[in-house]
Amino acid sequence: MRRAFYTLDVFTNTRFAGNPLAVVTDCEGLSASQMQAIAQEFNLSETVFVLDPLDPVNTARLRIFTPARELPFAGHPTVGAAVLIGELRAPEMLGGQGLGLVLEERIGLISCTVRRPKLQATQASFLLPSLPECLVETLDAGAVAAALGLRAADIGFDAHRPSVWSAGDPFTFVPVASIQAIRRASPNLALFPSTFSGARPAAFLYTKDVVREGSHVHARMFAPGSGIMEDPATGSAAAAFAGVAALFEQPEDGDHLVVIEQGFEMARPSIMHLRIQIDGGALVGASLGGSAVLVSQGMIEA
Repeated sequence: MRRAFYTLDVFTNTRFAGNPLAVVTDCEGLSASQMQAIAQEFNLSETVFVLDPLDPVNTARLRIFTPARELPFAGHPTVGAAVLIGELRAPEMLGGQGLGLVLEERIGLISCTVRRPKLQATQASFLLPSLPECLVETLDAGAVAAALGLRAADIGFDAHRPSVWSAGDPFTFVPVASIQAIRRASPNLALFPSTFSGARPAAFLYTKDVVREGSHVHARMFAPGSGIMEDPATGSAAAAFAGVAALFEQPEDGDHLVVIEQGFEMARPSIMHLRIQIDGGALVGASLGGSAVLVSQGMIEA
């Protein structure tokens, strides 16, 4: 059976930057094994399958696959799929206040807003379905450095130290002292799996040294065990970074914007907008957003 698909570049307003995403829109009747095979065929970090919602009050149901496994939640597939659904179903509503969507993912319901600002790429943002959870508050800096091909002195800045957080998918967050050091990082494949434990060992490196004016954080993400040596934009990690920012920066009460740049070392520059809400010194809410642009469309036999 022929099924429609689209590819988009996410967390960018220009093609051939950001994080590529495949979205299959004709999915009824596909089994999980067929979806996994299609994701392997596209061989992108994630492929999204759009299905009818289980509850008709919602907009759509999403299933998200890497080439190796299904994910309960991921950021760039959520943003990209929301942009595509908005453009396909109600493009006339994307100006002004935008279009509200409710997407069903394995993690739960995700509320999104899709907008098309004048003379800009279409944007989507979503409320985090669950607040980040700290799984490990500190790790040995020497072991972390060795697994990333860095020196122990390269790890940490200000109050930041390596920690593990999850907003649906766990990541080890590694603060790096400078952009020069983060550029030198290269996973040691012999040490990486044992240092960054979990179902999908992944390290999200970040520094406050940035390339682009207006950014607050420069990041890289490695997950070689999942076939992702490096990812140009990792929305689920950016979502969990809300917990990192709240713990180590201790921002004052109110709303705060954290602009995260990623993918620059891969020549795939990506920009993610993380908004966090602090009340009584605690993180009480967060959202993540960015732009996405259509690159291609076609049919796949499956």
